[in-house]
Amino acid sequence: MKLLVDNQLPVALARHLTSLGHDCEHVEAVHLDAASDAKIWEYASQRGCVVVSKDEDFLYLASRAESGARLLWVRLGNCRTSALIEAFVRLWPCIDQALLSGERVVEIR
Repeated sequence: MKLLVDNQLPVALARHLTSLGHDCEHVEAVHLDAASDAKIWEYASQRGCVVVSKDEDFLYLASRAESGARLLWVRLGNCRTSALIEAFVRLWPCIDQALLSGERVVEIR
């Protein structure tokens, strides 16, 4: 499973997920940091990625039947990067299970 972390989330999250063995990139690394949500979603769909984002607009893109991408919708409030990473570590078993079972949208709070 490939993960694509959106701009509202830090590059450090993508690096951390990569360090844990996940195939993960930040939009900045693939030169999509100034791209529209639609372009990011198109990129993710073409590559079968899971978009990791706080942006509600991706929820609407994920609801389209023809989409090849999925969404990990981060609903955690504003927090320090360390707290965000800790939340991902704590919640990852549930996230992983939901994504592996084929969920189109996985919401974490």
